[in-house]
Amino acid sequence: MASNSCSGVPKWERKTRLFLCIFGLFLSFYALHVEISRERDPEYRAMCDLGDSVSCSKVFTSRWGRGFGLVQFFFAKDSVLNQPNSLLGIIFYTLQLALGQSVSSRAAFLLVLASWVSMAGSLYLAGVLAFILGDFCVVCVSTYVVNFFLLFTNLKRRTGLEAVKTKTG
Repeated sequence: MASNSCSGVPKWERKTRLFLCIFGLFLSFYALHVEISRERDPEYRAMCDLGDSVSCSKVFTSRWGRGFGLVQFFFAKDSVLNQPNSLLGIIFYTLQLALGQSVSSRAAFLLVLASWVSMAGSLYLAGVLAFILGDFCVVCVSTYVVNFFLLFTNLKRRTGLEAVKTKTG
């Protein structure tokens, strides 16, 4: 594995993280835009609405489009805690960008932890998409792919940092 001189972070990691996070942010902001536009105008048709069973706006405006469909069981549907999943994505990708600037082992641990949480959320929402909503959402599936590659990137980063720590420690 090629890594930066003494940090242990793979050379490809920073550019890959930047690309994945910018793409994830784009997808998340677009999803938020679609949800807000659809709430204002029920006739709004997003570019990702390709048919009856391929409709991202239907997914984003479903109960699972906010708080993973779970928060409303514990708080009111209009609670400040029941935010759109896309807003959670914006926070996640921003956190990934910010923590990715540090080469500390604590930051690497938090990146991996956040990625595992995002993968759990992605798998849950993919199940909802396929088995409950019976829909295909191009934007949703794209975020699942981004999350998978961020997990891979974060695991490689952590492994590289641990290897350097072992050599120097």
